[in-house]
Parts: sequence; structure tokens; C-alpha cells
Amino acid sequence: MKSADTIESPKQRAWIRLRRSNSALTGAIVIVGFFLMAAFCQLVAPYSPDARDATVTAPSGPSMKHWLGVDANEKDVLSRVIYGSRLSLFTGLISITFAVAVGAPAGAVAGFFGGWIETLIMRSIDIALAFPSILIALLVATAYKPGWSAVIIAVGLINVPVFARQVRVTVLTLRNLDYVLASRALGASPLHVLGRVIVPGVVNPVVVLATMGLGAAILEVAGLSFLGVGGDPTEPEWGSMLAQAKDHLSSSVWPAVGPGVAISLAILGFNLLGDGLRDALDPRLGEP
Repeated sequence: MKSADTIESPKQRAWIRLRRSNSALTGAIVIVGFFLMAAFCQLVAPYSPDARDATVTAPSGPSMKHWLGVDANEKDVLSRVIYGSRLSLFTGLISITFAVAVGAPAGAVAGFFGGWIETLIMRSIDIALAFPSILIALLVATAYKPGWSAVIIAVGLINVPVFARQVRVTVLTLRNLDYVLASRALGASPLHVLGRVIVPGVVNPVVVLATMGLGAAILEVAGLSFLGVGGDPTEPEWGSMLAQAKDHLSSSVWPAVGPGVAISLAILGFNLLGDGLRDALDPRLGEP
């Protein structure tokens, strides 16, 4: 039996479970690797993303000089993949942050207050879900001047319903628990109960959902960029690199392999970390 000094808090138990999770460790290594690559791309990349090598046949496959080959514009694919990680990760991260900032409060208000407020918010969410997400993203992106700001707003908006629905379900579960009812009985205001009592219980599901949603956001950003509604198409970004490579697949597939593998690895990393976080933060798992 554990003494009082060795009793672990829920946070400590969650941290122990997270450290023991192979999927979380693998995902964290992949994600940290991508963020380090993005932060230090000037040191890691062998060439400038816009440097041309006229001595090779473009496009071409891997060589000792160009490990992932060169694209149709005689630019090193590996260097552009490394530099492209900055824009792809940043755009996906800002998009999910925007989705959480809008969707989580909307879901919390709908679940806590109920009534006509819940009906108004959730029916709006249902209408948004009735349209394909890529269609909404295209409409939003083309309604503004094409650019990365439009892509961020578009990807953020199509992820708002995901967080709103999840937070609403969580709040509906929490609002009838004993400690919440006790706060109400003691005279706490509705805003105090929602902000100080219920919201802490919503943080864990939102963190897990946001982590797993980052992979999907990166894919959605790349998809919009591939369709040509992103920023400067010559700027290194994984989706725009795929768009440029598709016209030369008959000559060489290597310009598409680099960004394609990068997107897949980023999605895999965030999904693995999200799975590990979900298992670690689930209080129903008990002792580690």
C-alpha cells in the first residue's frame, strides 16, 4: 500500500502512462523532428529552396548530389521539402488554433445553457456539416484573395464543427456531475461554473482532438494548395510541390515522393501522439 507521500496525482499518472506509450513516443519523435527541421531549415537543407542546378537533367531521380532528385525547375527536392515544412506546419497549427478558439467556446455554451442557444448553435453546425468540407474550404478560399490567410481561415472553419460537437458532448456529461451541482448549490454564477468548474474537464479531450486534428489540417492545407488556392505557387510548400510534380510524373515520380512522404509522416506522427495522449489522459484507465 502506498504511503501518503507516494500517492500519485492524476497528472503524474497521466505522465507515467504517456512515457510508457510507444505510439506517443514514436509520434513525438516524428513531430519534434519536423519542428526542428522547420526551425533550423537553413542549417539542415543542403541548398537554398530556389537554387537551380543546370548541370542535371530536370526532373531527375536521386543522386549523391541530390538525395531526392530535382524537380522540373532544376531545384533540389530535399531542400524544398525541408523548407516547406515551415509553411505546412505553421499553416496547419494556426488553422487548428483558430478552429479551437471558435468551436470550443461555441460547443461549451451550447452544452451548458441548452435551450434556444443550443438549438441555434447546433443547427448552424449541422448546416455546415451538410456540405462537403472541401467545398466549404474552396468557397471560403476563393471568396478572399488567394493566399495563405484564406487557406488558414478555410481549414479552420471546416474544423470548427468537430470541436464544437466534441465540447458540447463533454459539457453535457459534466454539467450534471456532483461537483458541478455542488458549485451551483453554493450560489456560483453560471459563468463561474462554466469557466472555472466545467472548462478544466474539457481541456483533455480538446488537447487530444487538436493533436489528431493537426495531421488532418496539414493534409487539408496541402489539398487546397494543390488545387491552387494557396499563396505563391513557387514558394516551397508540400501541397504546391505535389501540384508542380503532377505535370511531370511521366518523366520522374521523385519530385512527388518527397512532399508526399513528408505529408504522410506528419499525419502519422500527430495521429500516434494523439492516440498516446488519449490513452494517458483517460481517467478510466486507472493505475499505470
